[in-house]
Amino acid sequence: MTDAVDLAGQLFANRVFAAAGCAGTGRELPPQADLAGLGAVITRSITPEARAGLAAPRLAETPSGLVNALGLPGPGVEGFLADELPWLVEHGAAVIVSIAAESAADYARLAQRLRQVTGIVAVEVNLSNPVTDSGRLPVAMDAGLAGGVVHAVRRNTAAGIPVLAKLAGDTTDVVAVARACAGAGADGVSLINAVRGMGIDVATGQPSLGAWLGGLSGPAIKPIALRAVWEVHAALPELPIIASGGVRTGTDAAEMMMAGASAVSIGTALLTDPAAGARIREELAVIAAQREGGYAGLLGCAHREVTA
Repeated sequence: MTDAVDLAGQLFANRVFAAAGCAGTGRELPPQADLAGLGAVITRSITPEARAGLAAPRLAETPSGLVNALGLPGPGVEGFLADELPWLVEHGAAVIVSIAAESAADYARLAQRLRQVTGIVAVEVNLSNPVTDSGRLPVAMDAGLAGGVVHAVRRNTAAGIPVLAKLAGDTTDVVAVARACAGAGADGVSLINAVRGMGIDVATGQPSLGAWLGGLSGPAIKPIALRAVWEVHAALPELPIIASGGVRTGTDAAEMMMAGASAVSIGTALLTDPAAGARIREELAVIAAQREGGYAGLLGCAHREVTA
């Protein structure tokens, strides 16, 4: 039984990925984790220009996860291509590049720049970053806007490189947004991003992230992620889904697959356990081995059992 998975024509060695930004530049995980042992590493969201991100404080711990307001810090696309991508490729990572921009035209320019380089296996279009310094809601809250961005990226991305739309779990109608993205050329979707939230510092009476609201990640959002995966798979059963949101164990990963995901990406778990990817992969393999049909027997099985 193999845990390799084909997503939109791209073969990945296994079904456990590192979620966008949660492997850092990649250099933060070794020696605790082998990058080549992950199905893929999804990079932090790469922007057209270098960004410092938002002012501190940018992280607040909660009893069930983290609230963050990072603001997409990073070296910009040219810095990424010069330093981070070559290192990831050299160390055996299957690299999915997450991209973020302020307009469809800037998304298109990022895709066009990435089209010219090797070592990339897919592009993830971050439509759902919950925290920006502009105060605007994520593009993923509007099906029309989301579809327009995906169309711009798809037409500027090389044939054979899957385009994945990263969607929000706290949108009014995630199915409508997923359908719009698929219609615009998305080869799959990533569900979900951090959910908008906040904390309050009782000592000061002020928001714990200063002037910023944040995005909640970790165990608290797993039921939201499961619901989003379930709904999108029910409406678009042929659309590949990479599920994220509170995946900490092989059981969590199996639940996501039963809801309709083909693969999972782990985020907050990596911050406390850099080796979580290998452990979750092993735990998931045990669960799949106990299922008739192995991994295929897990995929979407909750839908089959409900409708049987």
